[in-house]
Amino acid sequence: MARRNKILVPEARAGLDQLKARLMNSQDPNRTKYEVAKEQGVSLQEGYNGEIKAKDAGKVGGSIGGNMVKELVNMAKRQMEDENK
Repeated sequence: MARRNKILVPEARAGLDQLKARLMNSQDPNRTKYEVAKEQGVSLQEGYNGEIKAKDAGKVGGSIGGNMVKELVNMAKRQMEDENK
């Protein structure tokens, strides 16, 4: 079953895009996944990419998403530490 990643707070899109670009050292959040794909050796094109293997798609999405989750957890920890001071 395909997962649908849906942002629960649509207003957060811009902030998440900025975080993604910052973590992946990209100037343009819209190009980040293509830059990561190129670094990983995955042939990702704009538009339909249904022919790529799930393993290759995971290299791209997992790399980006994993780093974003780590940073969001660290941000929450820092915020909680600041609140407890």
